[in-house]
Amino acid sequence: MALLCLTSETQRLSFPRMRESSQTRKLDSRMRGNDGFFGAYVQKHLPVLLAVLLALVSTQACARGYSQNDSIVQDIAAADLPPEGRTTLQLIKRGGPFPFARDGVVFGNFEKRLPQRSRGYYREYTVKTPGARNRGARRIVCGRLPECYYSGDHYRTFQRIKE
Repeated sequence: MALLCLTSETQRLSFPRMRESSQTRKLDSRMRGNDGFFGAYVQKHLPVLLAVLLALVSTQACARGYSQNDSIVQDIAAADLPPEGRTTLQLIKRGGPFPFARDGVVFGNFEKRLPQRSRGYYREYTVKTPGARNRGARRIVCGRLPECYYSGDHYRTFQRIKE
């Protein structure tokens, strides 16, 4: 019975119909390209918009340090490392002991700033920062020795260490 009541109530309801105005029809036809307005606009401005978008994307990629061939931008001689960096490099070659518990953990290379290798290939080590109360921002990341990279800004940039 409730269903019959609901059905009869629904039949009595009437919803006002929206009337289509001439302005609505004009806008609709323009958006569909019937009078050429939208099509001409896209045809005229799309190449410029695509060029701007491409420029923004490539600028952002360069600003983040990505390169097409996945190479390191510059090298640094081991002798040019800060004294703490040279000490850390010697500890790495000897196999320790390392001053920080996190020294030797896997470096994920999630930003892909180093050449891509399988997970677990790279290990990270802390380069002490004078005056810092924590580990600081300086690191050395190594693959198979002698492949090591220095970062003085917590992985934002890397330099390949040359012996």
